[in-house]
Amino acid sequence: MSDVRLVTATIDLVYDEVSANADKFELEFNEISETDEDSIGQWIKHAKVRTETNDSDALMLNLLVELYRKIDKIELILTKGAPKRLPLAGAAVIESIGLEHFKLNLDSFEPGKHYYGRVEIATFPKREIAFFFEAVDASLAKIVKMHVRDEKEWGYYMTACERAMIRQMKGL
Repeated sequence: MSDVRLVTATIDLVYDEVSANADKFELEFNEISETDEDSIGQWIKHAKVRTETNDSDALMLNLLVELYRKIDKIELILTKGAPKRLPLAGAAVIESIGLEHFKLNLDSFEPGKHYYGRVEIATFPKREIAFFFEAVDASLAKIVKMHVRDEKEWGYYMTACERAMIRQMKGL
């Protein structure tokens, strides 16, 4: 446990123990990961492969894609209602994160047990991340399964938190 490097980050976590509901959790886990595989995302990927985006401003293109996704999400909510998520029994606040670990502000876990959780991290665009984790002790957990694209976002978020912490320590 001494090799676990954590940085301060405040994130709301909802979680539940993985037991008889493992199949339902796995289904939701996969459903959440498919949100980036929308029609505009596929179109952009194909356009990049065909080098049709070489003359485009990448930042502007990303902003337009995110605006399209927001409008698409609003349309979906208006027609079908908010996306249904499984109700999870526990809620806690993550006080610090690492690349593979996180620590809660309270003792909420049973060591050795496996859990499923969801968080929303404040990146652009805001990301909902689902993952499976194992309790190392009552407040420390090790992430066992997370989608590759979410691992990257988690790492970026951790790095951003670490940079902010360093700037704060330097008094900037």
